[in-house]
Amino acid sequence: MTSFDDDFTMTIGGKAVAGASAFDVLNPANETVIGRAPDASREQLDAAVAAARAAFPAWRATPFATRQKLVTAIAGVLAANAEPLKRLLTAEQGKTLDAAAADVMGGAYWCQSTATLELPVTVNEDSETRRSETRHVPIGVVGAIAPWNFPILLACFKLGPALLAGNTVVLKPSPFTPLTTLKLGELLRDVLPPGVLNVISGGDSLGPWMTSHPGIDKVSFTGSSQTGRKVMESAAASLKRVTLELGGNDAAIVLPDIDVEKTAQQLFWAAFGNSGQICIATKRMYVHADVYEPLKAALLDYAKTVKVGDGAEQGTQLGPIQNKLQFGRVVSLIQDAKDKGYKFLMGGVPDAEKGYFVPVTILDNPPEDSRIVQEEQFGPVLPLLKFDNVDDAIARANASEYGLGASVWSADTDAALRIGEQLQAGTVWINETQHLSPLAGFAGHKQSGVGVENGLEGLLEYTNTQTITVKKALASA
Repeated sequence: MTSFDDDFTMTIGGKAVAGASAFDVLNPANETVIGRAPDASREQLDAAVAAARAAFPAWRATPFATRQKLVTAIAGVLAANAEPLKRLLTAEQGKTLDAAAADVMGGAYWCQSTATLELPVTVNEDSETRRSETRHVPIGVVGAIAPWNFPILLACFKLGPALLAGNTVVLKPSPFTPLTTLKLGELLRDVLPPGVLNVISGGDSLGPWMTSHPGIDKVSFTGSSQTGRKVMESAAASLKRVTLELGGNDAAIVLPDIDVEKTAQQLFWAAFGNSGQICIATKRMYVHADVYEPLKAALLDYAKTVKVGDGAEQGTQLGPIQNKLQFGRVVSLIQDAKDKGYKFLMGGVPDAEKGYFVPVTILDNPPEDSRIVQEEQFGPVLPLLKFDNVDDAIARANASEYGLGASVWSADTDAALRIGEQLQAGTVWINETQHLSPLAGFAGHKQSGVGVENGLEGLLEYTNTQTITVKKALASA
């Protein structure tokens, strides 16, 4: 398929459903309306949950091998439709066409790889008197709430394990990027049994309706820590299971023995990939004083070669901030740094033009207690921070309410590993960053999350533990 029509419908019980009303979806590069998405009513949410609940018994009873094949089939659908999906994703999200293709194909890879996992059965006892084993059973209906920065990939973080484990799903994309996900729901109507996957879209009310809905047994949410706390509070009323992948303020520690020229480009993309709109982007860069000046110069030289623009235009490497609300947050942090008199090496407050563009902005050693250091910017803004003592860098990196990811950069990998082991983060990279695997657990420490995504641990998040003990008949004397 090379293109889609411009009719966007929800998928409820395997059928196309129009919204009770509709809302505009904008292209963040030019603020033009590219489509109208269905705005689900509370009654339509009820219908989606009812469809998922009705489909659950049969899906739970479906052989595990069959569920593996169907989750793998999702990967095939994504790959077969990658071209139109990437173009639609660029239009609504703003990222480049290459990045959009990586988003779509990353989702395919995640589903394909997740489908290779197996649910373990542990034999606790097998004696003359009893057999005891622990297994893992599906929870029920999962409410999956995906974010706007990687709409397809991060939806697949949830869909793959939830469906493989035997749950049914109600998936809600972000209201800023609903269109590509709605089309995926449409494409999967003939792949999955009706009601197994329901895709609904809506405004700000839909998420809270889902997290408090009595028919949803588990919520899997990716987004900000602030919203994550609200999700957890809402889910607590019925003790819903929750998986929360939340914000990060990832620190990179750069040691003095690096090859500056070779490392500068990697460090740039660690911070500025997807215009900084990555939860595991480097958001604070601690650089040893011995290489601070040369690395600063190398980063600036490279940054000047990077083209910021409309993601659909050839040659663009960084697109806009995805939505007006986030654009305002990023501009607020830049304005605060300007008002405080911090030194800008490049960039700054954006010009008032069409589109949510923020220039690549690098600050020179702002104070540790500044907003730009302490808060998650989620945009193309990076503070460079100088250190002389490694223990001081570790302490500063750990002095955060977040603990999602971190990285250490050094020619001595053993020394870097010793530092990495002291960092309070769920994932620590040595001489790279942002590498995730569908076969390795990904979890946030502190206020960066609750639970685990990916790998066996992530699959088990979508199950309840059940121990079955059978007392054996005693042999007659």
